[in-house]
Amino acid sequence: MSYASTISILIVDDHDIVRHGLKQSLGQEKDMTVVAEADNGRLAVELVQQYRPDIVIMDVSMPDLNGIEATKLILKLHPDAKIIALSMHPEKQFVLSMINAGARGYLLKTNLFEELLTAIRMVISGKVFFSSDIMEHIVKSAVSTCDESEQLIFNTLTSREREILQLLAEGRTKAYIAKQLYISKKTVDSHRAHIMKKLDVDNIPALTKFAIRHGITSLDI
Repeated sequence: MSYASTISILIVDDHDIVRHGLKQSLGQEKDMTVVAEADNGRLAVELVQQYRPDIVIMDVSMPDLNGIEATKLILKLHPDAKIIALSMHPEKQFVLSMINAGARGYLLKTNLFEELLTAIRMVISGKVFFSSDIMEHIVKSAVSTCDESEQLIFNTLTSREREILQLLAEGRTKAYIAKQLYISKKTVDSHRAHIMKKLDVDNIPALTKFAIRHGITSLDI
């Protein structure tokens, strides 16, 4: 949903003060309009369907559904959506996960606001934008070795299993997960068993460590 010649923007971040600051600052730009805000990934998916914004500014670490999975869901429903990650995490697991999910840009919250404006204008024109510090991580990861076997295991998880993995890693109860995903507690147990079998772990702490290594969640969301 575009407003005349302005760039319509959806802000997704679970911190009120961040959303407020971005909305106020972006509102000063004549070619940009913030059409909606979301404090979690699930709401972001709904708002993209409702408003069809030109740009989605997506936080990466959020409870219940992180920005990585939200990005995948949004692009599955709306392949033309343009998503820019704005995160506090420079670690490669978060950066690469967002890039693989389809994000067209990645900036840190410590970057200058002018860099975000540049990113928005570049991405809306069909280009990509990664801040210089993020590019450094991308280059380093490209020339470094990684645990390919663990990555292959991670890739076998379905979208639903990744959702449940995040919720389990965040300490959510079986009842909470069942209610949040509209499934039965028995189904939650079944998914948990399948996830643990795939990851070859037998306890929640080990499952949580795996989730953190792959950017599914973090310790400080």
